[in-house]
Amino acid sequence: VINPVTLKGQIHGGVAQGVGQALMEQVVYDAESGQLLTASFMDYAIPRADTLPDMHIESNPVPTKLNPLGAKGAGEAGTVGALPAVMNAVMDALAAVGVRELDMPASAERVWNAIHAVATR
Repeated sequence: VINPVTLKGQIHGGVAQGVGQALMEQVVYDAESGQLLTASFMDYAIPRADTLPDMHIESNPVPTKLNPLGAKGAGEAGTVGALPAVMNAVMDALAAVGVRELDMPASAERVWNAIHAVATR
């Protein structure tokens, strides 16, 4: 690891990106005009420091044998793990009320609609 602080930052950012994709990020177009409705950060929800929990980042760096420096990327590691971890937690919580399927992002509106759909069956 060349810079441990940068490595932790990459992993932290990857987790934030994965949490955002799982819970809030969604591209929305107007059904009639095709106009992009989430074209700015005012309209497109992304996680911020105040919407994420504290994280303790640990790593077990293993150099790759595919290049002389042994270097490889690290940021994707957080993204890949965050998506299934968050969605499995959401589905585990919703299982108690009978929700068996939910598409990402698991926004408050989608969760409420899923609960309401089960309750009105």
